[in-house]
Amino acid sequence: MSDDSHRCILVTGAGRGLGRAIALRLAQDGFDIAVHYHNSREAAEQVADEVRALGRTARLLTFDLADRAAARAALEADIAEHGACYGVILNAGYHSDAPLPGMSDEQWDRVMDVNLDGFYNVLRPMIMAMIQRRRGGRIVTLSSAAGELGNRGQVNYSAAKGGLIAATRALSVELARRNITVNCVAPGWIESDMTAEISREEIRRAVPMERAGRADEVAGTISFLCSADASYVTRQVIAVNGGLY
Repeated sequence: MSDDSHRCILVTGAGRGLGRAIALRLAQDGFDIAVHYHNSREAAEQVADEVRALGRTARLLTFDLADRAAARAALEADIAEHGACYGVILNAGYHSDAPLPGMSDEQWDRVMDVNLDGFYNVLRPMIMAMIQRRRGGRIVTLSSAAGELGNRGQVNYSAAKGGLIAATRALSVELARRNITVNCVAPGWIESDMTAEISREEIRRAVPMERAGRADEVAGTISFLCSADASYVTRQVIAVNGGLY
């Protein structure tokens, strides 16, 4: 068990996109990183190598967030070997869009299983170990503008991300006296493969700053929430959306 485990942060879905940006920013901040992935092992290994190049340690964790037994087994084994993480960033998510009358049961269930049940599946095995370390901690969940406003064709995703906000706020109250802060970051349109399908003109009309955000801008907000400067910030939902609402 590492004596430095309190300097480690687990980032789910860290193999690419926003998760990669978060993992590398936190490594720059001096944290070791537990790099979670589900399918993209090669990309996750590359992120781990980049973390090590920044002078921090990195290890890989793999499981499906929607698979409760697999998540629990992987996380309990990791805690037994390395000790409790100092922080958790619940970045990994999933969307499958359709108008509600045309949405399949599988679309509804999978989006809920990954985005909302994943909150329980990851945090339930980790929280008691974090408490027992008696060194405080940081938990940051990733919702979205859909979780606050609702999006056409995304009733499932909006419901899951809205539920995630409520769960985050409730958990923050439970953990506040343990000096474990629990906050939520809700990005708007962020440059990614998904937003590549949206025209620049549509984004310009919708967003007061007239552009999509960058992954590093979201990562910077999470960096602050994991820092000592945010020790009195908890139960908050911080929108990173260019003034979208």
